[in-house]
Amino acid sequence: MLKKYIHPFILICLVTFACSTFSQAQELRCNVIIDTDQLRSSMVTEKQVFVDMQTAISNLMNNQRWTNDKYLPQERINCNLVIRITDMPSIKSFVGTAQIQSSRPVYGTDYESFLLNFIDREWQFEYTPAQPMDFNENTFTNNLTSMLSFYAYIIIGLDNDSFSRLGGSAYLQKAMIIANTAQQGATNGEKGWGSTEDNRNRYWLIENLLSPQMLPLREGLYTYHRQALDNFLASPEQARTQILEVLGNIKKINQIRPAALLTNTFFDTKINELINFFLEGTPQQKQTAYNLLVELDPTKTDKYNALIKN
Repeated sequence: MLKKYIHPFILICLVTFACSTFSQAQELRCNVIIDTDQLRSSMVTEKQVFVDMQTAISNLMNNQRWTNDKYLPQERINCNLVIRITDMPSIKSFVGTAQIQSSRPVYGTDYESFLLNFIDREWQFEYTPAQPMDFNENTFTNNLTSMLSFYAYIIIGLDNDSFSRLGGSAYLQKAMIIANTAQQGATNGEKGWGSTEDNRNRYWLIENLLSPQMLPLREGLYTYHRQALDNFLASPEQARTQILEVLGNIKKINQIRPAALLTNTFFDTKINELINFFLEGTPQQKQTAYNLLVELDPTKTDKYNALIKN
């Protein structure tokens, strides 16, 4: 039988093209939703503007190269951005909230573990169709671009933290630069960037992520995901022990900075996973987890009670 022959030059071109395609894959796979259900019907006169807005935001999040790292298509970070528009002060001004979620796969499974589930209550911006969405980390272009790029780097930073200890520091620093630039450049009353505003805003999110006092929580993301979850199928008891160590370290943080935003965000993100994680544990593990969880996250005690039910 004759073997198929590929000329070496053609083979080199094919390999180069494949490598180029893979190396140019962007970092995010972001699902963007614009929700206008809370707007009065009289305000939603031109639905096309929201279609254009969704397309523009999706293009920025998914097509912008945020880092110099090489991502394979299957390595892109899955994330969701749900923007709920609640008011339109003018024809091009929008006010609302945004829910930002990101997740990463657990090794050897088809399960995705959430890394971030955060609601930004100060989502205020101006937008007109065909408005350019140009990103420059050192320049404040507009509030929408700044908010989107801020969360892009938060998502990338947390993802890197989960695969290597404090591996996302460089990207979180970029988020801090964007926050500082926006704080100086936002002159139209845009909220969310200031330290004296709501203590659950963007300023306090990035402040917590880069605070030396909160580093054990970020280090815990690596222990939680890379050492515990990724090895759960092989060593479930060891994985639960490691998660309890993470919770113990968060308890130490909580004694220094009670009810910090990052601590609350961690439990908002992980509550269901933590409960499921310990439901199959030993009675001692369930009781220890319960004691830590209700102390650190008392507002969700009713849900954590599932761990001690007979």
